[in-house]
Amino acid sequence: MRSSLLATAAVSVLLSACAGTASNSVMMADENTNVGAHPLTIVPMGEYRTGILDESAAEIPAFDPETKRIFVVNGADKAIDILDMSNPDELIKVGAITLSAWGKGANSVAIMNGVVAVAVENADKQASGQAVFFNTDGDFISAVTVGALPDMIKFSPDGKHVLVANEGEPNDAFTNDPEGSVSIISLSGGVDGLSDSDVRTVDFTFLNNADLPYGMRTSSPGTSSVAQDVEPEYIAVSKDSKTAYVSLQENNAVAIIDIETASVKRVAGLGFKDHSVHAFDASDKDEKINIRPWPVMGMYMPDTIDAIEIDGKTWVLIANEGDSRDYDGYSEETRVGKLTLDPVAFPNASSLQKDENLGRLKTTTAQGDTDGDGDVDVIYSYGARSFSVLDADGQMVFDSGDAFEQYLAANYANVFNASDTENYSRDNRSDDKGPEPEGIASGYVNGTPYAFIGLERQGGFMVYDLTNPTNPQFVTYHSDRRFSGSPEADTAGELAPEGFQFVAATDSPTGNAMLIVASEVSGSTKVYDLK
Repeated sequence: MRSSLLATAAVSVLLSACAGTASNSVMMADENTNVGAHPLTIVPMGEYRTGILDESAAEIPAFDPETKRIFVVNGADKAIDILDMSNPDELIKVGAITLSAWGKGANSVAIMNGVVAVAVENADKQASGQAVFFNTDGDFISAVTVGALPDMIKFSPDGKHVLVANEGEPNDAFTNDPEGSVSIISLSGGVDGLSDSDVRTVDFTFLNNADLPYGMRTSSPGTSSVAQDVEPEYIAVSKDSKTAYVSLQENNAVAIIDIETASVKRVAGLGFKDHSVHAFDASDKDEKINIRPWPVMGMYMPDTIDAIEIDGKTWVLIANEGDSRDYDGYSEETRVGKLTLDPVAFPNASSLQKDENLGRLKTTTAQGDTDGDGDVDVIYSYGARSFSVLDADGQMVFDSGDAFEQYLAANYANVFNASDTENYSRDNRSDDKGPEPEGIASGYVNGTPYAFIGLERQGGFMVYDLTNPTNPQFVTYHSDRRFSGSPEADTAGELAPEGFQFVAATDSPTGNAMLIVASEVSGSTKVYDLK
């Protein structure tokens, strides 16, 4: 009956074939992925620093090629900072857009054709939010109602639609859990005359009575429907503007949406990463770097998602950060040391649960008891400490494996898996999500497609050559974090890269492609020339 209801909804659910290493179609990176990669020169240029530490004063950037301005979400000021990048060596703040008239503050910003679109959260986080439109001088144009907690906003490449990912997070008591949704706003009548009738809502109620795809998960105390449990996080759109790819982070899945019909084509479960094959460092209490295989399945749980066309085909890139549902009224988070492990699945449980082994690793109480007998048969961790490539149908074709941690251990041993707020905090994040890939952007530099993957905790970004999307090649790692500096004195450089914006050479003031990075903890925005 559940499957027939899904079919009735005319939705095709794609069953992920990439459960750990079970699928031969998933290429995992090895330690020599830089072999044969195209050369790339990254030149740090100007930056703007708010001087506000750890208050989300720089989160998401958007660039306008006409005015050469960067629009940056400033969570601390609940505003959009406007930065002049006409001279990329010196970013200057020239204004700000205050948002108090439309809600609590901005979560995301996008720009196209001189129109700035902002996703604004309601003062009541569980109530409907707003998509608000301004010109590049910050003058108000129009606003429409969207779903609860609009977390990301994006124009389609053809400029005909604006899409909003409405995360729909519960309140802290977990007594009000709105449904997650995606709003599709038609711009056919222009931005000036927008009204709520121009907004179509894509919901996920069809999943309430359906068999979920393998590798997709839910996590609630049983009081929420699947549609309430679904939390759309980030949106990518195909070059032809026909298809949207939406990361459902907490659900370990990606939704594929037909923009014209405002309907879900399929939901792709992302499966699980077998850490008995792909090693990682699981403890912050072992006083050493200890990257090794563990009997753990990693939930990919992507945050940022991006799409790029290579040789006429769409490829989807995901940064596998990981996230849990953790509230006062309900939390799925616990540590492996607190689990009751099945004695057959884990005959060495007492050893595994020591703090220096797996005991400190954060895991979930929402999955793992596969036979329903009250103990845990499978240990799941949050995030995959990697980035992955999906094809246009949501099938995973590549994952970077343990390459991030291996590279950082070999080259940055003294600050390996450091916290983003404290320098020389080696191993601090190993029990959680490691370097924590979060932001991702892609684009062409001198004809070569690249992916740029930000590491929220470690800082900096990894660069991969995407010429062969099923086997990307590691190019370099770049970081402007200064471990010799002081975060409190604002001398530690760029901390916690959050939002990435790739700028094509044709739009850049330097004539070269550029990368804009907004760093949440340091409250700073920095630009890079790419050659």
